[in-house]
Amino acid sequence: MAPVKRLLSLGCLLTALCMVRLYPQWSINDSFLATFLAYSSFVSTVWAAWKVLLYPRFFSPLRHLPEPQGNALFMGQFAAIRNEPTGKPQREWVNAIPNEGLIRYLNVFNEERLLVTNPKTLAEVLVTKNYDFIKPSLVRDGLGRILGIGILLAEGEEHKTQRKHLMPAFAYRHVKDLYPVFWSKASELVKALMPTTQVNGADAADIATAPAIEIGGWTSRATLDIIGSAGMGYDFGAIQDPTTELNVTYHKVLFPSRQAKLLGLLSLFLPMWLVRAIPVARNQEIPAAAQTIRKNCRQVLEHKKRKLESKDEDSGRDIISVALSSGGFTEDNLVDQMMTFLAAGHETTATAMIWAVHCLCTHPRYQTRLREEIRANLPSIDTTTPITAEALDRLPFLTAVCNEVLRLHPPVALTFRQAAKNTSICGQYVPKGTKIVVSTSAVNHSKELWGPDASEFNPERWLGPGKMNTGGASSNYAFLTFLHGPRSCIGQAFAKAEFAVLVAGLAGRFEMELEDKVSEIKIRTGITARPLHGLNVRMRAVEGW
Repeated sequence: MAPVKRLLSLGCLLTALCMVRLYPQWSINDSFLATFLAYSSFVSTVWAAWKVLLYPRFFSPLRHLPEPQGNALFMGQFAAIRNEPTGKPQREWVNAIPNEGLIRYLNVFNEERLLVTNPKTLAEVLVTKNYDFIKPSLVRDGLGRILGIGILLAEGEEHKTQRKHLMPAFAYRHVKDLYPVFWSKASELVKALMPTTQVNGADAADIATAPAIEIGGWTSRATLDIIGSAGMGYDFGAIQDPTTELNVTYHKVLFPSRQAKLLGLLSLFLPMWLVRAIPVARNQEIPAAAQTIRKNCRQVLEHKKRKLESKDEDSGRDIISVALSSGGFTEDNLVDQMMTFLAAGHETTATAMIWAVHCLCTHPRYQTRLREEIRANLPSIDTTTPITAEALDRLPFLTAVCNEVLRLHPPVALTFRQAAKNTSICGQYVPKGTKIVVSTSAVNHSKELWGPDASEFNPERWLGPGKMNTGGASSNYAFLTFLHGPRSCIGQAFAKAEFAVLVAGLAGRFEMELEDKVSEIKIRTGITARPLHGLNVRMRAVEGW
């Protein structure tokens, strides 16, 4: 669209110049500026009418695809998308609108978006034609401002190279060596939580008298410490001290203010450079936050390089040590990767932990069953006995609970792509620039793929012969939490292991119950799908483990 706008502007400029020089009677008071502005206004109005009203309704090659009803004249489905939690409208459309893998919907100013809904269309977008569909510039520029261009935002050959050099660090044979680190941090979290769950220095007599705590802050600090220790070989100490510079900075970035949301809305209408130039506090906070996080990453990297040079025995187990040893990254590249791991690696798992606690609170029968399995097979969280990957693999119900939480509540509900060229999806022509929406939440809740109980928490769907990795779904594309193909989450094995260990630690030690069992939970609109007002949980230590 940008080249078209530039051509139109150039056309208006030349037309105004010709009118003033050759046909002054057609100019505005013989003024070049007035004539240019008049022609620009006319052409802009015609162009806007074409783009907003005519093209999407009467000329778009996508206009015949199924779509939701009730489009606003100028804003399509934007009102529903803005007012609902991220991913909820798409989740409803997948189950309500008959389709063959693609649903078209209109967004701001009737911009077309394609929602991919079934295994065939997902396979083309994510695997067979994955490099035809890149991250939109708005996403790339917005996140890149903070993270740099790590593996999350790299495209094409750059992405292939980065993934090749990072894959060994995230291989299962390496991740399984990190289980003792995960377990030690789970133990630290449980011990830090213990005093907050007590009444007058003693364990609560029953769950009804136990104090309530907001669990989200604790899970975020725990996962930040894990990505520091297991990912970078550096303990940030966030569990013990929530006021650490890195924890406070990430909180500002990941939980934006109303001002930040307004700037995000403006970026849909205005060029990013103009939005960033608006003199408001948020536009000063983001560069400052990025600088703080990058400074911390450089300090960790320098610390890591010194340990490697000293041949420290414990220096090579974490992710960054393996990447550093590969020789495939410059120092700046490694800092970008560290920024990416910190942002993507800790907040997504922290969000999943919140929903794991919520699901176990709302299904006490499953909570009790899980606690019994954990206590029968794992050493007490208070001991120094490390656990292994093999030990957790012998806990089928823990695996089932974790898989079901990640299916029902994927931390990132939507991911976006944009057609890098004129292409097609399962025979449907897709023009260059078309926005593609991959809704993990919608696919994970698809009744066509998961059956009539797709929106219910049912870990038992993962139990039984052949179901541990599929949940009984006929296609592996039915479980989309980590995506698929070359752009799938490279840290999937790391995240699932960390998640399982943390769930085992909390469920093994505590009985948990929601403080408010009645009110519907409102979801925060943002990158991750967290409860808007946090999750307050009553927790009581259960004796015997």
